[in-house]
Amino acid sequence: MNKKTLENKAEMGGVRKPEDTSMEREFSLESSEYREWLADIKKRISRAQVKVASVANKALIHFYFELGEMIFRKQSESKWGDGVISQLSNDLQKEFPGLKGISRSNLKYCKRFFLFYGSLQEPQRLTPVENNTWRAIGQQAVDQLPWGHNILIFTKSKSLDEAMFYINKTLEEGWSRDVLALQFKSNFYFRAGKAITNFSMTLPPPQSDLAQQILKDPYTFDFLAMTVPYHERDVERELIRHITKFLLELGKGFAFIGQQYHLVVGETDYYIDLLFYHVALKCYVVVELKNKKFIPEYAGKLNFYLSAVDSLVKRADDNPTIGLLLCRDKNNIEVEFALRDLKKPLGVSEYNFTEILPDELKSALPTVEEIEADLHLLEAQAHERRLIEDQLGIDETDGTDTSGIHERHEHKESEGQDDE
Repeated sequence: MNKKTLENKAEMGGVRKPEDTSMEREFSLESSEYREWLADIKKRISRAQVKVASVANKALIHFYFELGEMIFRKQSESKWGDGVISQLSNDLQKEFPGLKGISRSNLKYCKRFFLFYGSLQEPQRLTPVENNTWRAIGQQAVDQLPWGHNILIFTKSKSLDEAMFYINKTLEEGWSRDVLALQFKSNFYFRAGKAITNFSMTLPPPQSDLAQQILKDPYTFDFLAMTVPYHERDVERELIRHITKFLLELGKGFAFIGQQYHLVVGETDYYIDLLFYHVALKCYVVVELKNKKFIPEYAGKLNFYLSAVDSLVKRADDNPTIGLLLCRDKNNIEVEFALRDLKKPLGVSEYNFTEILPDELKSALPTVEEIEADLHLLEAQAHERRLIEDQLGIDETDGTDTSGIHERHEHKESEGQDDE
């Protein structure tokens, strides 16, 4: 086929005419078009990786649930003890060398996993694996978490409600396993939403509910170790120095704005301890620290600060500013009375941290060994005293020698018997 024939066929649509490459652009790594194209491909690959990992994790979690049920049922039916779990682990590892998840300890976790979530199933008598596995955990977001997170949750939670709380919070806030462990250690479940507030009276229902959920009582600042005596400014300074951990304890959504935030009202300067902005609530949050027990005057001052922020800082599209008063101690009834008629949304919580004695006081205090030695000495002295009292017939109640009294009483009784 000659050149002329090819050109004629190309014109008729029979053969595609070779493209003219003489006008190709020179490729450049610095090209913005290439960088955008590369970024798009990277995003697609990342999404695909996450999707594959998510599907694989879901399948793994359901397999562990099934395996846990199989172990539980076989032990129940055959009356086998935990020895069968060790044997099963050995046999599986011989068949699948290098496979993770079939160790003796993990098989026990699988069994505990099934037993913990088994109560989600209906009817009360657990039904076979193939019928209920997906219904038991598939709708509870359990299979959206890695196995390590799940182990923490079902081994440390005291109830299904607590487990669901930590599962949902982990998914919402993206907690790592270490952060999840810290939240368990600080009893976050029992503290969340427990602050005393007036939000139901000062905020509209959707915002009041969310605002209540973000506040805790008490706040635990375990990352602080304060040497006594210390002042409010010292606590404030340490919180800022550990701002990452402080924000973690406050919860998701808090953005730090400033410390000792300056406001001028009239001709007077005022300084707010800590000012935050909450992204989800779309409002400023004023935090005041008090190194003392709550008194009603604190609420009045915080209410004043909220009015100032609403007037001088808040934008038109922001929601009303919220106040959080952190005290070392409080009486709940006093707090409720103090907040009852205030028009601004306020909450009051306690906070705690580790207190350290200064070196000069430490040296003046006895060591543990010295205290134990003194206790042993006191016990020995008390034992020796009891022996002496027994020998002398001394009454333990008042230390009186009663031996002569007993003798006279017995003699009098014998005289009475003789008279009879």
